[in-house]
Amino acid sequence: MQESPDMNPQPVPNPGSETGVLDRALALVRFLRAGCPWDAAQTPRSLTPYLLEESLELADSILEGADAETLRSELGDLLLNVAFQIVLAEEREAFDAADVVAALEAKMRHRHPHLYGDADERPDWEAHKAAEREEADVFEGLATRLDPLARAQRVQDRAAGVGFDWEHARDALEKVREELDEVAAGLESGDRAALEAELGDLLFAAVNVARLSGLHAATALRLANIKFERRFTAMLEMAEERELDVEKASLAELDELWDEVKGGER
Repeated sequence: MQESPDMNPQPVPNPGSETGVLDRALALVRFLRAGCPWDAAQTPRSLTPYLLEESLELADSILEGADAETLRSELGDLLLNVAFQIVLAEEREAFDAADVVAALEAKMRHRHPHLYGDADERPDWEAHKAAEREEADVFEGLATRLDPLARAQRVQDRAAGVGFDWEHARDALEKVREELDEVAAGLESGDRAALEAELGDLLFAAVNVARLSGLHAATALRLANIKFERRFTAMLEMAEERELDVEKASLAELDELWDEVKGGER
């Protein structure tokens, strides 16, 4: 999120001034490791699925407009996983919580030198991009386990960083229309491999439209999934109220219910 030009600089945070709560989370993990066989047996790798799961559950709760109690619980679950990884790193003497926070502070100071008094103005992002162009591998450090949609957006971000990008979202939209025609041709050809490739190109092009519009494609799709599930559930409930067997109903009948559900939302 870009900062407002008239934002007043805030006081530089005092490193270590609010470590108490994190210390409590770390102490909790150490307590669990000492007394619970399951917790004691965990490794960074074994806990990775839970870390990903809790991150997604938190994201879902935010996007669904969950209440404060739910968000508090989901944030706690994610914090537990973060604390667990730090404690495991401490045990193998790799790093500790102070190292993690120090690295975070250094990264933010590098990205916001004007807030820390290291520069009079915000960084020249075009100069930053120019520096990135000198990198030998623009995809270095990109997480390999990102879901395909999120990875597509990050890949496009990296390519844009070296100047390979559309100027406007509407330019990318033209590419979507082009790819859509090629998908139609793939359907007509009956060549499954070709169709799969064209569908991939279409999805990749759609991600470009989202990115250039300042949106995240994975978030947009997650919201679309939530919306579809909500509407489909409402449609089934409406069908049950009207004693309509959805398995025997015609597509026209179901479309009518679907439109009624959508109309009710408006």
